[in-house]
Amino acid sequence: MNALEAHDVVKTFREGRETVEVLKGVSLTIAPGEIVALEGPSGSGKTTFLSILGCILTPTSGRVVVEGTEIDPRRPGRLPGIRKKSIGFVFQQYNLFPSLTALENVQYALNIKGVRGDAAREQASSVLDLVGLGDRKGFLPRDLSGGQKQRVAIARALAGKPAVLLADEPTANLDTQVGGQVLDLFRSLAKKENRGLLILTHDPKVRDVVDRVVKIRDGLVAA
Repeated sequence: MNALEAHDVVKTFREGRETVEVLKGVSLTIAPGEIVALEGPSGSGKTTFLSILGCILTPTSGRVVVEGTEIDPRRPGRLPGIRKKSIGFVFQQYNLFPSLTALENVQYALNIKGVRGDAAREQASSVLDLVGLGDRKGFLPRDLSGGQKQRVAIARALAGKPAVLLADEPTANLDTQVGGQVLDLFRSLAKKENRGLLILTHDPKVRDVVDRVVKIRDGLVAA
């Protein structure tokens, strides 16, 4: 079973009286443990595509299947459940709660997934160890470096063991050395944990760690 599938995905939006077609039939399949880079200029549709794959938006037409579960555009109320179970997000701006420690940030993500109490604390502690932050669990975000914040964000995405990780420009706010370390960590974790990983990026160094590159231009996969 693939971690993620998209088949002929079309997405349109209304702008006044006009209908704008942002995605014009995009297809993508990611196997467990496979790492894919998604590249494209501003306005190409890549952010919209990522939002559909992440069960934030529904496609206008086409099929999206996440860990064997097909997204039904007629039932948008199911999206949060699929998202919580099967998808982990890593954001460009980290999106950590400033008043929570690294451990508490990961615990909170687990609480949303229905894991609470000692079980959440133990799993949060374990996943922070996995990303090399065993000695930073009690630190607030303000006391962490950019690379350490991104590692917390990765740990939070891994919490609950989702089949798919979606990373939106994860190295954009990091210097070259730290960005490289984060990318190496991504590759190691995706392979070790057998997670499908999609990285939306403009960073050419991402190509060094991915299995393949997919380019989007004007709402279509470019040849």
